[in-house]
This record gives sequence, structure tokens and C-alpha cells, in this order.
Amino acid sequence: MSLPVPNLDDRNYQDLVDEAKRLIPTYCPEWTNHNLSDPGVALIELFAWMSEMTMFRLNQVPDAFYTRMLNLVGVESFSATAATADLTFWVVPGETDNVVLPLGTEVATNTDDDPVIFTTIEPLTVVSPETTSAMVSDGKESFTDVWAELGYDRESVVCFPTLTPGEAFYLGFDRSLSGMAIRLDIRASIEGIGVDPNNAPLMWQVWNGEAWAPVKVYRDTTGGLNRDGSVTMLVPRQHKPLTLNDTQAHWIRAVLLPTSPGQSGYRASPQIRTLDATAVGGTVTAEHSRAIEAEFLGISDGQADQRFVVGSVPVLPRRRGEGIVVRTDTGVEEWKEVDDFTGSNPQDKHYVWQNTTGEVVFGPLIRNPDGTSKQHGAIPAGGADISVAKYRHGGGARGNVGSRTLTALRTTVPYVSRVENIEPAIGGVDAESVENVKLRGPATLRTGERAVTVSDYERVALGADHAIARARCLAPVEPGKPIRLLIVPAVEGVEEQADLDAYALPQPMIQKVSDRLDGRRILGTEVEIGTPYYQGVSITALMKSLPGRPAGVVRSRALEVLYAYLNPITGGSEGKGWPFDTDLNAATVNQVLEAVDGVERVDEVLFFEYDLRNGVRHGAGKELIRLAPDSLFVSKKHRIVMR
Repeated sequence: MSLPVPNLDDRNYQDLVDEAKRLIPTYCPEWTNHNLSDPGVALIELFAWMSEMTMFRLNQVPDAFYTRMLNLVGVESFSATAATADLTFWVVPGETDNVVLPLGTEVATNTDDDPVIFTTIEPLTVVSPETTSAMVSDGKESFTDVWAELGYDRESVVCFPTLTPGEAFYLGFDRSLSGMAIRLDIRASIEGIGVDPNNAPLMWQVWNGEAWAPVKVYRDTTGGLNRDGSVTMLVPRQHKPLTLNDTQAHWIRAVLLPTSPGQSGYRASPQIRTLDATAVGGTVTAEHSRAIEAEFLGISDGQADQRFVVGSVPVLPRRRGEGIVVRTDTGVEEWKEVDDFTGSNPQDKHYVWQNTTGEVVFGPLIRNPDGTSKQHGAIPAGGADISVAKYRHGGGARGNVGSRTLTALRTTVPYVSRVENIEPAIGGVDAESVENVKLRGPATLRTGERAVTVSDYERVALGADHAIARARCLAPVEPGKPIRLLIVPAVEGVEEQADLDAYALPQPMIQKVSDRLDGRRILGTEVEIGTPYYQGVSITALMKSLPGRPAGVVRSRALEVLYAYLNPITGGSEGKGWPFDTDLNAATVNQVLEAVDGVERVDEVLFFEYDLRNGVRHGAGKELIRLAPDSLFVSKKHRIVMR
């Protein structure tokens, strides 16, 4: 199968001949004999044939040449983005004093052929905390000190004296537990009867400096503080001190919640006799990357526009300590990376590093119209060794691995027994495709990177971070109101378990869009950056499969098609995301389902609105759901009934 050929000029031989003949009266009116026997016409046909051959060769321009031309006018392809994940390291029992996890610890998926490797981007020290105080509160700024009772095992601390929602049991610690995995060993009196041990109406929280943030409970064997056991929890990254009842400490609290429908509440308050806190691990952030140390690139020849390529690509954006080092006879020189050489003088030790190709470029010598030349950026001295002190490579959608898949320690750390990622890795995006560069490049050149129209705002937002899948700009409905810019981040997968929080905008992404717009929007315009309203939809379809086709297989295919079709990123008839301002109707979905292999007919299709936050669908079945201008559909819990 041949590759598709770009058609830069679609004129053929006859088109060129006819065009040349039409120009004869304009440029040579005295030429009146246009017959085929005329020598001038023969020359026209000869040059038309030669031109057609030239255009044919030009139409064979490869993608590499096309993108190279775009690079010359300042349009660079986006590099890959590395996925990130929170890794929880569990220490050996009994070894919890100053267990140090160094920066750069490598963890991989447990596969032998081609594992996905993550590297920690921050250090971690696991130290067991000391409990310094304990209190009980009625939830109305009234606190009772129960530290003495908690230290005397013959007395019990009543956690929620009146069983009023909002009452809380507080534990104070001498240091921040930020990022720690803490185990609370509890001896309890079996008093909190009436509650479901697996669904107790209480929540553990920490003070993060502004509010009480929830704590993820990894394991609870106490049945809701109702029996002897332990509570293992993962403390969030922000844990700040707070003064309560004239006592300053780093607090963790268990707060009593109102019971939800179908949930059993306490008929008597749980009581704690003793409690011991131990650090059993910690959580740090890791990224899909590998570190390369001290790589030699080559020797400088003293000429301008020198280029070197690193051995591992793509290259991730540099951090402190990562960069190019030039070694000369006089010593080691550190050079500075810049985006381009526009503002570089001949004395500036600058270089440009392309993330996608890994190419390191030193300053070019540019000739001016008057014949003079100017060097942009210094040139490494002839004979100097060019090397990389350190860099990281990796990134791409391959790093978006599932939860509890990063379990293989590639770096030996004393007293660490195991590691896991409790939540899936997110944020990995592949490098920009050549097809997308071809579409984005001309649009960038036409508009000059200015944000004036709504389409300009959308284009600028997409160029701010290639982890953005879609952008929608809404003009103000009335004067004085801000422009609304709705961002849809790239979310992998179309399965029904896709969480609404996966479509939330991370703060770095918002900052990138804001920074990029600040230099391109019209002075005085106000932009509000947010997300679309995601309208959950649950589809119920009644279908019949063809004779001899397994109903289960046909149902599985139909569900897969529905989740892919009704998706903010991969949905719609073109597979580029469900279109804005496009309603959902039964006739269209009926056609989509009838095209599934093995379906004989579709008898009925109904839509139900789904509350994505609370996880319930409500209302009667509909055959049409309208979509607001600031909304997108999200699939959830479709049902296929096969006859």
C-alpha cells in the first residue's frame, strides 16, 4: 500500500498549456498564430511538460521536510508529556526511624519484556511521629482535653458524646505528617453498636492550613472505632499546625457524619482506651522518566550553527542541574538554554535544545542584506568537549498505567518492603503528530499568535499545553462580562468507570493557559478559564442479535461503541469528541447501534440523565436530551438488553 501523496499543486499538463495560451494576448498581443504547428506553442507544451514533472517531484515532499519548513518560521511540534503518579512506599515493620528514600528512586511495572519506568521527583524521610495531645469537640468550637484519659488504659475516651453530626475526636502530633502513611493501633471498647463496620458514618481529616481535608483510609480493621484493630491512612501533602483550645499541634481528627439513605448510624458512641501512632510508609510523586547521567555529545569544531543529538529521546523539560556542559583547556563552562537565538549576542553562552528530536543547537551566523553578518549566541571553542551533565527522557500516553501496577523496585532502598501506586498515573501525552502540526502551523501563521476572535482563543489555549484535548470559547452574553474559555484535558480511556474528577483542570495547566493568553489577548479583556458542564447520560437499549451470534459478545460490542461515541474526547461521528451545541437523539444512536456487528435490529433506545457526582440516574427515559452551549455529554452505566 502506497503512502498518501500531498498535492501541493494540482494543475496538470493541459491546465498549464491552457493557462499559458490565455496569457498570450496580455504579454504578446502581436502573436496571433496559436496553432499546434507554431514553434511558440511547441515551446509552451515543452515547458508545460517540464513544469508538470517538477510539480510531481515537489508533491513527493516528505513529512520531515514539511515540518522542517514549519520550524524555520517558528512553528515547533509539541513534545511528549510525562505521566505522574503518587507512589506509596511501605517500610519493613519495626524499622520506622529515619528511613530515607532518595530523589531519583526508580519503580517500574512488573513486566519482563518492556516495563514502564517511573522515577521519584522528590525525596522522602519516614519518621514515626509522637502523639502530644487529644481532644473531643462538639463541633461548635467547644473542646475537651482527653489526653490524660487516653494515656490511662483503665479509662475510655468517648469519641462522640451526643452522637450529633459534626462531633469529632482530635489527635495532635509534634510534627507534620505530610505525605506519611500512618497506622493508628487502637484498643476500643465495643460500645459503638448499630453501625455497619464496613460503612461507618465517620471521616478522617487533617488541617491543611485553610480547611479540613479528607484523609484516604488504606485499611481499617476497627469496624469504625468499634473494636480492637488498626487504621492505616495516607496523609495528604499539606498538613499544617493549628491552635485548638490553646494547644498548637498538627491535628488529625475523626468527625461524625450524618447518615446517608440506607446507612446505619451509631446507637452508642465508640470509645477508645489506648492509641499508638506509627509511621509505616510514605507517598511521593514520581514521573514517567529515566535519568541519564553525563552523556558525551561530541567535540566542537569552532564553527557556527553546530548541532549535536543526545542518545535518548524524547527529552523532558529540564530541571535544576540538567543542561549542557562545555569543557575547554581553561576549565568547565556552563551554558544557558534559551527558546531561540533572537535576543542572543555573540558573547552569550546560549543553546537551544529540541525536546522531540533531542537536538542541541548552538548559535547561527546570520548574513544581513548589506553583506555584514551577525553571530547570534557564542560558539564553543574549537576542540572543546560538549556533554550533558544530566537529562531525563520519557513521556507519552504509555505512562498512563493503571492503579497498583507500579510495584517493581528498580532501586534498592534499605528497609523498604514494597511499593505501589494506589491511584492510576495520569497526564501522559504523546508527542504531537505530523498531521496535527500541518493543521496548526498554517493557522498560527495566519493569525500571528493573537487572540481576537473566539477561534483565536481556542487555538491559543490548545497551544499552551498539549495535554489539552479540546477548547471552547464563549463570547460574553452582555457587555462587561468576561470571555469564558472552557478546557477539556486529555483523559485516557472511555470506560464507564471514568471519574468526573479526571476531567478536572490541574493548576499547572490553568497557569500555562493564563500565561499564554496574557501576552496575546486584547488589552482590557477578561478571560474566565474553567471546564464545561459535564452532563452525564445513561443509555438503555433493547436490541436483538442475529441468529447464531452470541448475545454476550454482541452486547459487549454495543457497549464499547456507546462509550466511544458519547465521549467528550473520542466521541461524535468523526471520533474527535462529542461536538458542542449538538443534542443527543434516539434516531442517531439507533443508527450507531444498528451498525454494530451482530445486531439484527434495535427496538428501543432511551436516555436517562445521570448525576455524575452522586452516582445516580434520575428522571424518566427520554428520546432527546438537549445540550447547553457550555456543556458536553459523558457516558455512564449504559445498559443493553438483548432479545
